[in-house]
Amino acid sequence: MSLYDIKVNTIRGEAQDLSSWKGDVLLIVNTATKCGFAPQFKGLQKLYEEYKDQGFAVLGFPSNQFAGQEPGAEEEIAQTCELNHGVTFPLFAKIDVNGANAHPLFQHLAKEAPGLLGSKSIKWNFTKFLVDRDGRVLKRFAPTDKPEQIEPHIKQLLQQSAAKR
Repeated sequence: MSLYDIKVNTIRGEAQDLSSWKGDVLLIVNTATKCGFAPQFKGLQKLYEEYKDQGFAVLGFPSNQFAGQEPGAEEEIAQTCELNHGVTFPLFAKIDVNGANAHPLFQHLAKEAPGLLGSKSIKWNFTKFLVDRDGRVLKRFAPTDKPEQIEPHIKQLLQQSAAKR
């Protein structure tokens, strides 16, 4: 199965598949507004603003699986992200990232880019996955990896793909 075959729901409840981002470099993140890592929203937004015109997107997937740090409904999540963190990158409906009910997207991401010692499970909020323009999951970043630490990887992917054109 290709990443682009996976169906998701936007934070507003609209069905969408990831083919909308075919050809873009993606940073896919499981988020939580009440997490200690929530200040990363600002860094993720900064990356999105800096590189969106070059074919880059951040895709945020709220999850309440870690210490109940995303208890609100989608409308509340969207409002908090927008008002408190200035988020304009795409947000999606709240999902599970681990376990029997894990969303197919995170099953795919975890399989393609295992964590430490080959672990498939997502360890915490703000685990990030970098995807190239061909839909290949290249790298998993830990929750402690700040967006600015990921920026060189994004720039490199964007420059490589620009050189091919």
